[in-house]
Amino acid sequence: MKRHLVLENGEIFEGTAFGSLENSIGEVVFNTGMTGYQEILSDPSYCGQIVTFTYPLIGNYGINRDDFETITPFVKGLIVKELCQLPSNFRSAYTLDEYLKLKNIPGLAGIDTRKLTRLIRQHGALKGMFTGVDENPEDVVKKLKETVLPTDQVSQVSTSKAYPSPGRGKRIVLADFGMKHGILRELNKRNCDVIVVPYNTTADEILQLKPDGIMLSNGPGDPEDVPEAVEMIQGILGKVPMFGICLGHQLFALACGATTEKMKFGHRGSNHPVKELSTGKVALTAQNHGYTVSSIENTPLEITHTALNDGTIEGLKHKELPAFTVQYHPEASPGPEDANHLFDQFIEMIETTEKEGVV
Repeated sequence: MKRHLVLENGEIFEGTAFGSLENSIGEVVFNTGMTGYQEILSDPSYCGQIVTFTYPLIGNYGINRDDFETITPFVKGLIVKELCQLPSNFRSAYTLDEYLKLKNIPGLAGIDTRKLTRLIRQHGALKGMFTGVDENPEDVVKKLKETVLPTDQVSQVSTSKAYPSPGRGKRIVLADFGMKHGILRELNKRNCDVIVVPYNTTADEILQLKPDGIMLSNGPGDPEDVPEAVEMIQGILGKVPMFGICLGHQLFALACGATTEKMKFGHRGSNHPVKELSTGKVALTAQNHGYTVSSIENTPLEITHTALNDGTIEGLKHKELPAFTVQYHPEASPGPEDANHLFDQFIEMIETTEKEGVV
């Protein structure tokens, strides 16, 4: 069945429908990863977005039971150049088409994804809508321009109740702003006693759990739309060692007086080079964010990492307190694991503060 992708600037792409036939509206973004479409599809940070894959062939190893980053995907749709209907992989349980139908997620195949990506790079992330070919494009464009995308993505993807992931090691409270399971897996590997809490848990409620450290997870949307999380971080800073990832990095920056801004088209992919300023070492990183920390002027923060492609801030640490954050994803999934050692660095920071009695 033929379907259209209509963008708010009037551009129309005609392709073949797969997955659900829902007329979905979302922010159209692109991801440059060559593999990992299952993890990308299930990453809660893509809540409310239609994801375009720049790699031309998607679905060739199917969907398996193990590589999900959340149980329920929150993407609004997928766009691919060529959809593989006959995957070849011993772990494959579904085709991509079958899985999208199960989860009621629309897809569009057979369009010029290079052209679409160039449009996004030129104009920035655009609102888009999947429609039938018989719908009036002018009416769709008008609807897109009138549509205000939701700002409550974090509340949609966060857990509603606290739950444990028991271990015998350090007790880590993991604030869930849209947590990828990869973060939890890395903490479990280190035998941490993890308690996952909702995004709106207060500082007092977290401190009552007697944590050794607090992890601020990734998540979707604008960090300024989560003021309760900023307040929580301010109430915990200096009392418990802290490590933040992606949205957690941005929320930490806001809590310390920094500013954030929306990027033109964001960083989404598995091959972004990041430089550690203290050592000069460069790591290839997995990234997925549409906002960035724009300024740390007059704050107690120090820049630790920068992106080599555009110079944006990729890591921060507090000059006086045991707290550091990164904009990229050290847990990978998908992508390189060059920065996986940051989880060990977090545990070492906790042990150091306990020995020195800093916190």
